[in-house]
Amino acid sequence: MPKRPGSALRTEKNSADRSRRGLRYGIKALTWDEIVMLASALPEVVPSTSYGTPALKVRGKLLTRLRPEDGSLVLLDIPFDEREMLIEAVPHIFHATPHYDNYPIVLLRLAAAEPETVCAFLERRWRSIASKRAVTLFDAKGPA
Repeated sequence: MPKRPGSALRTEKNSADRSRRGLRYGIKALTWDEIVMLASALPEVVPSTSYGTPALKVRGKLLTRLRPEDGSLVLLDIPFDEREMLIEAVPHIFHATPHYDNYPIVLLRLAAAEPETVCAFLERRWRSIASKRAVTLFDAKGPA
């Protein structure tokens, strides 16, 4: 995990041009295996499945899952106003489908995202579902 990430939007704002260039010049997209590796820095995260797709869970609760049909990561617990802002600010990275209209979820395109952005969202969701003990121990270790 990166050093305590700040706002994911701030991270994206700084990296939006790099991500666009990456798409144009064929820089390698993040893979599911890389997402698993990034998330493994968080205690209690285990590989699993959700709706027949690869997923990561914490104590049986969904952290994230892959949408193989469009190469996106499902990010949970994203307030509706934040989702709208993310999609409007960086539409090449964040999007949604009508299926998720009534859920606090945004989709992140792995082909355009940077690891720091993914880590920030995963850590935020992880903090809401991990045990208090795991969060306390993680925080006590300090930045990597």
